[in-house]
Amino acid sequence: MKKWMCVCASALALAMLAGCQSKGETKTPAAETKIQSEDKTQADGTAAAEKTNVEKAAEDTAADDSEALKAAAGKHYVTINIKDYGTIQVELDGDAAPITVANFLKLAKEGFYDGLTFHRIINGFMIQGGDPTGTGMGGSGEEIKGEFANNGVDNPLSHTRGAISMARSALMDSASSQFFIVHQDSAFLDGDYACFGYVTDGMEVVDAICEAVQTEDGNGTVAKENQPVIESITVVDE
Repeated sequence: MKKWMCVCASALALAMLAGCQSKGETKTPAAETKIQSEDKTQADGTAAAEKTNVEKAAEDTAADDSEALKAAAGKHYVTINIKDYGTIQVELDGDAAPITVANFLKLAKEGFYDGLTFHRIINGFMIQGGDPTGTGMGGSGEEIKGEFANNGVDNPLSHTRGAISMARSALMDSASSQFFIVHQDSAFLDGDYACFGYVTDGMEVVDAICEAVQTEDGNGTVAKENQPVIESITVVDE
């Protein structure tokens, strides 16, 4: 069954629905949920170092995937080129969200995003894209673990203006290729969505898209002919 991939703007929706199962804004996480890492104490009373997100993720994956996760550690840089609007430069944090960054880098290097669109735009909230169907229903064919606090991952990144994060359905581990860029601070998303980096240059492009693109409803749906086109997403840190 296909699932709607979305990120919800309304706090009221949390009390009504458990997740994003329709076009409506149906998934709103609790505000600013945080998990603080604590040192583990060994049997002899000495403190053991907490494993990093990269180490934890690598232990739970096959050998090939483990190598990709290790390669995703640290900072990575990509450019998102949008037809008629300009270029957005993004820094990805592979230490905070290694699975998410590894997945995004893989898709970008394969050219998966080239020619796709931003299909959902809400001025003052976010722009969402990366769906090959342009409907909110599509993905890459693979789903990844949701790297956020309410799914057991200590991700310290907050959904402030310029954050890049993954859209998902009501299922915690359903993120695939759809991502969103936060237009204005939306810290209420923290803990329920996998933020994995920040725009370092080009937020004026996001501003222009939010201001110029006509939407069809309050959910930010954009008609196919009006969807801004992602000409390419290029990895520039190699």
